[in-house]
Amino acid sequence: MEDKLLVKQCKRGSKEALRRIYEKYKDYLLILAVGLVNNSSIAEDVVHDVFTGFVRDINKFRLTGSLKGYLGTCVANRARNINKAKHHISFESNPVELNESELNEPASTIVCNEQLQQLNAALAELPYDQREVIMLHFQAGLTFQQIGQEQVISVNTIKSRYKYGIDKLRTILDGELKK
Repeated sequence: MEDKLLVKQCKRGSKEALRRIYEKYKDYLLILAVGLVNNSSIAEDVVHDVFTGFVRDINKFRLTGSLKGYLGTCVANRARNINKAKHHISFESNPVELNESELNEPASTIVCNEQLQQLNAALAELPYDQREVIMLHFQAGLTFQQIGQEQVISVNTIKSRYKYGIDKLRTILDGELKK
């Protein structure tokens, strides 16, 4: 309900409503983008492009579902276009930084950063279509049906991509843990 009100206020020119939407979803979108393009600089550009497009087309925009899901799908589409253009973006060794204030101890920060690096590296090894489904399902919170509708692909194909991606992630991460 809050999102519908914020979109309505944005259409009326409220910069505060736009700021609120940005603040509410920027971290989530950035994490999603990093997971899809494997590069924090490009991920920031993706999120910027999505918000720029959102603002540019706000008067034509009609919120029919979840704003979070809509913006997440926009990020996934933009990331897909970038990945197609570049064919392969190499994994960047700089994980998304966590604020120490969000965690209780500095040791927790180190462990979380190492785990994020391992997860990002493992995600980078997946084929893009599997990575996209996993990120949209976990990070964007979209159902398999919503992902299938957005990509115009059957739900069974989405479920298969998800299953194969999760299986490959397990294999990759199990190998990392045994090293």
